[in-house]
Amino acid sequence: MSVQAISTDKAPAAIGPYSQAIVAGGFLFTAGQIPLDPTSGEIVAGDVVPQSEQVLANLAAVLAKAGCTWTDVVKTTVFLQDMADFPRFNEVYAQTLGDARPARSTVQVAALPRGVAVEVELIAKLPS
Repeated sequence: MSVQAISTDKAPAAIGPYSQAIVAGGFLFTAGQIPLDPTSGEIVAGDVVPQSEQVLANLAAVLAKAGCTWTDVVKTTVFLQDMADFPRFNEVYAQTLGDARPARSTVQVAALPRGVAVEVELIAKLPS
């Protein structure tokens, strides 16, 4: 099985020894995305709403680089700093994904990198 790293400048560069995403076995596996602006490298200001919008925009850029869209996503994992943010995250998520309904897990975590409110990773099936 071949493994290929995926990278786009339309999403934040990896800030450690990892890839934005990996293609393997017909699937795309992304690293977790936090609300970093890919141009400035800064955390998007505001609460969970603008942060969620940026996280999902970053993931959309990685999906596009791999030739995928939200309809190709089979699983997302959402990490929230505070589960009280779930309803507002869910609104942004539903608007962004449209009719796509991948399987999803959402967990509250003790901390996220750089003190952000949300991080999301996903798995997508590559188009045939």
